[in-house]
Amino acid sequence: MSTSEEQSVRLAEAEYGSVIRAAPSPVVVVGSDGTLVELNDAADLVFPTARPGLPLADAVPSWLARAHRESSGQPVRGLIAGRAFQAHATRLGDAVAWWLIDETEEQRTKQLLEVERERTAFLAHASTLLLSSMNLGRCMEITAQLASEYLADAAVVILPPVVNKLTMVWRARGGQAVREVLAADPATVPGLDIALRGFPPVPSRWIDPASVADWIIPDGLGPVGSVAVVPLPGQGVPAGALVLLRTSSRAVFTENEEVFARLFAARAGAAMAAARLYAEQANITEILMRDLIPPQLRHVDGIEFAGGYQPSGVAERVGGDFYDLHPAGQAGRETFIVLGDVCGKGLEAAAMTGKIRNTLHALLPLATNHLRVLTMLNSALLSSHHTRFATLVFASAVRDGANVRLRLTNAGHLPPLIVRKDGTVEEAQTQGSLVGVLPTVHASTAVVHLEPGESCVLYTDGITEARGGPLGDTYFGEQRLKDVLAECAGIPSEAIVERVQMLAEQWIGDNHHDDIAVVAITAPRHREDR
Repeated sequence: MSTSEEQSVRLAEAEYGSVIRAAPSPVVVVGSDGTLVELNDAADLVFPTARPGLPLADAVPSWLARAHRESSGQPVRGLIAGRAFQAHATRLGDAVAWWLIDETEEQRTKQLLEVERERTAFLAHASTLLLSSMNLGRCMEITAQLASEYLADAAVVILPPVVNKLTMVWRARGGQAVREVLAADPATVPGLDIALRGFPPVPSRWIDPASVADWIIPDGLGPVGSVAVVPLPGQGVPAGALVLLRTSSRAVFTENEEVFARLFAARAGAAMAAARLYAEQANITEILMRDLIPPQLRHVDGIEFAGGYQPSGVAERVGGDFYDLHPAGQAGRETFIVLGDVCGKGLEAAAMTGKIRNTLHALLPLATNHLRVLTMLNSALLSSHHTRFATLVFASAVRDGANVRLRLTNAGHLPPLIVRKDGTVEEAQTQGSLVGVLPTVHASTAVVHLEPGESCVLYTDGITEARGGPLGDTYFGEQRLKDVLAECAGIPSEAIVERVQMLAEQWIGDNHHDDIAVVAITAPRHREDR
């Protein structure tokens, strides 16, 4: 060491020596000739072979020696005995002191934090995708897709068995999801049958790849190195199971990956359970609604019957307006038809219409006496828990030679309109009280004869009270309806219904409207129709 260097070191030692020796982090002091001048106790532990007087390159890792030669002044990072260090240089006269900071734990924490961020983002993305569809099959495909892309080389989503058959979705990484129903025994895959039963509750399970049945491995996947069966928890019942497969070239699942797989399975299972519940409820609703939808009317004994119905809501299929037809069992008997309007709208009103229609169906043997039917229907409604009421029109139609004889009974409803051949529109002379409110009902029955081509039109207030017109606030009204019907003289019943509905819709425009129901009864126009 030269004299000047010795002076510099002594100066440095005088200023920093005690600090360097007391530093908890490794510190090495390098002279201007590139040899070690001093190491503190912490540096002795990190560089056990380093001694003052040794060239720096022989005492420390190459990355640190290179940083000293380049003298950039910037902190550098590197590994020492498998641990990560950051080195900072400080000038001590002509010498340089390298301060090393062990940041192994810090980097490990950063890596774990980054992994957790990625997993959190993945789970958020998975939740968004899974909740984007209420279709069970689509949820299974999304689950298999996400699992095969992020958790394993291939994934199989399996629903609990139904009649000894398994509904499954396979997907290998980068491939297409394949859905299949397979007659396979889940007991051939260890842990799968318990996961599908959901009881007793079991965690995910690693199983020996050699014990896995061939039917659960996607075609073309290759040798399987590790397999995991992860239950998909539902809402009180198991939603299914997820089988993760990794090929032999990939490492087995770590404990953290197992925990992450369970977190993903919880979201996938909840989405699949919700989708299955939605499908069940939709199926039940479809079955119940099937009987609430107004029937398709048809000709009976030459008499034309036509009906049209439009619920108030675009997304609704049933409402408070209804009509029904009970054709005569044989020629010469009356065909019974009813059109009604239950107070209110929506599903509750639709349920009330179902009750009325079922009650009237049971009372058909009494249909020769309209008032008696009304009385018994009123008693049935008063004894139910419903607080709603209804207005009705009964019509019994039968051929009378070339004409049609109608018996019309109005129970608080709008009057039936008779459309004569010459375009005259008459109101049927029948009145009565509504049903479901008073202990007794009163109604009069009118007998009307329709000559060939003449019609009787029944309708609800959804037409007459439809708001629309140029300013959007004017009722369609009974007079406007009569004017429309006057133009419909002599045309078929289907055309009358279509005409009334079309003009009412044009009148309403984009305005909100109530339920709309129209029924037309038309006498045969030609002798050959008799």
